[in-house]
Amino acid sequence: MAEKRDYYEVLGVAKNASQSDIKSAYRKLAIKYHPDKHVNDTPEEKKAAEEKFKEAAEAYDVLSNDDKRAKYDRFGHAGVDGQAGPDFSQGFGNLNDILNNLFGGGFSGFGGFGGFDGGGQGGPRVFRGRDIRTRVNLTLEEIAKGCTKEVTIERMVPCSSCGGKGAKSDADIKTCPACKGTGQVRRVTGSIFGQTIQYSTCQQCGGEGKIITKPCPDCGGTGLVRKKETIKVNIPAGVEDGMQLSMRDKGHSGKNNGPAGDLLILIQEQPHNDFKREGSDLLYTKVLSIPEAILGAVVEIPTIGGSTKIEVKPGTQSGETVKLRGKGLPVLNGYGTGDLYIKYVVYIPKKLSSEEKKIVESLKSHDSFVPKESNEDKGFFDRLKDMFR
Repeated sequence: MAEKRDYYEVLGVAKNASQSDIKSAYRKLAIKYHPDKHVNDTPEEKKAAEEKFKEAAEAYDVLSNDDKRAKYDRFGHAGVDGQAGPDFSQGFGNLNDILNNLFGGGFSGFGGFGGFDGGGQGGPRVFRGRDIRTRVNLTLEEIAKGCTKEVTIERMVPCSSCGGKGAKSDADIKTCPACKGTGQVRRVTGSIFGQTIQYSTCQQCGGEGKIITKPCPDCGGTGLVRKKETIKVNIPAGVEDGMQLSMRDKGHSGKNNGPAGDLLILIQEQPHNDFKREGSDLLYTKVLSIPEAILGAVVEIPTIGGSTKIEVKPGTQSGETVKLRGKGLPVLNGYGTGDLYIKYVVYIPKKLSSEEKKIVESLKSHDSFVPKESNEDKGFFDRLKDMFR
C-alpha cells in the first residue's frame, strides 16, 4: 500500500494555515476532482480523479477538526488512524450539496467559483477586485527600527454618482432574461450514461446576472472610477529585500460593490555603504594599518544608527573576524537581534619611500618577522594545500 501523503501537502497549505485557508483549499480540490466534473472522462481518468477527491476529503476531515489536527500535528498519520473519516460507500454525494455544507447556501452548478464571490439566484454577481502591487525602497536604518512609508497608487473605487451600481436609477438595471439573474446558463445533454448537466457563463450579461439599460455617465456602467490615493504603510522592523507585505482591501474595488483586492508591497532594500547583510546579521570590513595589527589599537566601528569603539588585539591577522553581539538587525516577527561581524583586513602599501624601505628592510632580520606555522595555523595551511592539489 502506498504511503499516505502529508495532509498539508495534499491541500497545498502551510502548517500554520487558518481554518479559512484549509476550507478554501479543499473547495478548489473538490471542484477539480469531484466525479460530477469527470462524467465524460475515460475510466482511468475517472478513477484517478476519484482517488484525488478521496485524498483531499480525508485531509480536510482531519485538518478541519481541531482535535484531529492537534493529534495529527503531534503524531502524524498514526495519531488519526482508525478514526472515522469520509464515508464514500454510498457514493460521493452531490458537489453542490458538499459546497453548500461548507459555505452555506448560494452555490448552484459550481457557479460560485468562476472568479467571483457570492451571487446566488435572483441577484447580480459580486466580483472581488484585483490586487495592486507596488514597491517600497528602504534603508538599513529604516529596516532596523521599522518605519511608516507613504505610497501613492491609482485604484478603482465605487462610483459616487451611482453608488457603484453602474446606473443612477434601479429602474435602469434589468435582470438578464437569458440566465434569469444567475449569471449562468444550464445545458442538459443526453448520453448512454444518462443526462449530463453543464453550466457556463452567460454570454448576454457576461456572468453578472443583470443588464444595464441606461449606464451611469460618470463610470460608463462599470460602477467603478479611477482614483489616486496616498496610503500609509507600516513596515515592521527586520524585513528583508524581496519580502512582500499585504494590506487587506486596499486594492481595486470589485464590481457590483464587491470586496476590494489587496495592496501588495514589495520590499526593496537599498545597498549600504558600510554593511553587507546576511539575514539579521551584518558584516563589516575594517581595514587596519600594519602598526595597528601588530601592536593592537582601539578603533571606531560604525553601527546602525551610531558607532562603537572596540579593541584590536596585538598580533591580529588579516582575515580574522570578531563578533559584536546584538549589534545587527532585529529578527522579523520574532525575539532577539542579530550580530555584527567585523572582518579585519591588514593594509599592505604598494609603494614605499626610501626611508620606509630601510625601516622594513631592518625588520627582516628580526626573528618576530619570520613566518612561523603554529599549531593553530596548521588547519589553515592544510586547507590551502588542498586547494592547490
